[in-house]
Amino acid sequence: MTGHIVVAGASMGGLRAAEQLRAAGWAGTLTVVGDEPHMPYNRPPLSKEVLAGKTPFEALAFTPKAVTADVEWRLGAKVVAARLAERTVETDDGSVLPYDGLVVATGVRPRRLRCPGPLAGRHTVRTLTDARALRDALTRPGVRVVVVGAGFIGCEVAATAVGLGASGVTVVDPLPLPLVGPLGELLAGALLKRHEARGVRFELGVSVAGFEGDDRVTGVVLGDGRVLPADVVVESVGSVANVEWLQGNGLDLADGVLTDEQLRVGGLPEVVAVGDVARFPNARYDGVARRVEHWSIPTDTARHAAKVLVSHLAGTSGELAAFAPLPTFWSDQHDFRLQSFGAPGLGRHDVRVLDGDPDGDVLVGYHADGRLVGVVALGGKAAALGAARYRAQLLKQPALTA
Repeated sequence: MTGHIVVAGASMGGLRAAEQLRAAGWAGTLTVVGDEPHMPYNRPPLSKEVLAGKTPFEALAFTPKAVTADVEWRLGAKVVAARLAERTVETDDGSVLPYDGLVVATGVRPRRLRCPGPLAGRHTVRTLTDARALRDALTRPGVRVVVVGAGFIGCEVAATAVGLGASGVTVVDPLPLPLVGPLGELLAGALLKRHEARGVRFELGVSVAGFEGDDRVTGVVLGDGRVLPADVVVESVGSVANVEWLQGNGLDLADGVLTDEQLRVGGLPEVVAVGDVARFPNARYDGVARRVEHWSIPTDTARHAAKVLVSHLAGTSGELAAFAPLPTFWSDQHDFRLQSFGAPGLGRHDVRVLDGDPDGDVLVGYHADGRLVGVVALGGKAAALGAARYRAQLLKQPALTA
């Protein structure tokens, strides 16, 4: 099998795509292009162990598998345009790469607040560079920290900052509870109590209107006019999919890049998408196309997309079963863990305690039409293991549309 596959994106999704393409039998040329100068590395520890100084930055790099030894890595090169009809992509140094197959793996970037005020002192957490800069800021004596956004990253950073001895840590969010969107009110309320008991303050139900300071941030102006003193601000207000380079090709780029049930893009069998840039229908649930930013998704999407792409390029007849992953995530905060299997967001209106108590270790089930669609554990290792025991049951559940 000859030809050239280009993987646009050199994060975890790009690495897993390269590995899975080789595993699926692709023996042709394989080029991975990424805008960071680093080889692929593990991002979740950036807001936790690495930020806390418990894990060195150097330990984050993935060890590539032997099957990718002949892959060409073009690092520090950003893909800026694609001409899908001509089967070419262009990088920011002017290089044009022709391809027989294309993998879209450009991931996401942090969304930034568009508020008046200085930029210095405002941080995001996505890259090694981000984490290094934030750690330097958080380890200054007496630092006052304001985290904007009470999602996963925001709560993790707040917990880490408290552990580093920050003199004050406040989380601001317009929603009434932290992580209420993915978890629902029951667990979100329990999570709030745990953070507050460990020294994190919350300003909930209020937005950010701007930032005070001349050259650097000195305060966060809330929508009700109050000002929170701040030496460091962490913006954790969601993500934006890196899809601008695909514009002009007639694709649906409203939220990531839309794919079909086989992860093919725009009806083109030679183009697939993997990782958190892909908006795909999950045949396990309701068939609605969604982006999923969980750690398991790059590997799951890469495995399926590689088989689809290699099958097409090899001219193999037949089609795989529709893509139907079981989403999985975890989040370590302070001395406890959130562990989830399935799609709890689809069952937030029917939440039941399966084991334990919200004030201690607890396991919660999420149901849609009376059917278990997700479980989330909050607490120690025993709670996390309890959630894992439901994995097989969730895998056996018929599709919601069945």
